[in-house]
Amino acid sequence: MRMGQTLKDLRKMPEAVTMRVTKAKERRLERGDRGKVDDTEYVVGGGNAYEDLGFTDAEERFAKLKLAAQINEIIKENGWTQKAAALKLGTQQPEISNLIRGRLRSITYDRLVDWLITLGYSVEIKVKRSKNPHVEVAIAV
Repeated sequence: MRMGQTLKDLRKMPEAVTMRVTKAKERRLERGDRGKVDDTEYVVGGGNAYEDLGFTDAEERFAKLKLAAQINEIIKENGWTQKAAALKLGTQQPEISNLIRGRLRSITYDRLVDWLITLGYSVEIKVKRSKNPHVEVAIAV
């Protein structure tokens, strides 16, 4: 690629050149990789923003977020309004608003688990001895 060429220019070039560009773009980014797009520098995170930001309770926060995301997905799939979701879950609309916006500080794990059960889902908690103790939530639908 020569100076001043754009991606649009590259698309007009022979297939072999385009293939090289495509392969370069498809390289899998790994945690910690750094780069620059236009004038914005970036660092690839590890999939848990709380951990990337240095929260000491990152795994717990991420687990709570995954439960909340599952409930949000169910609400969206069913096309419920916040008020309808609140009625189904036995709570108030402002609490559903907080859930949808990711404001989970006032919503406990217990409440999230209860809501999933109310929505017809089983929640499984597995406890095992580990050299690296952690909290993990796996969503299987």
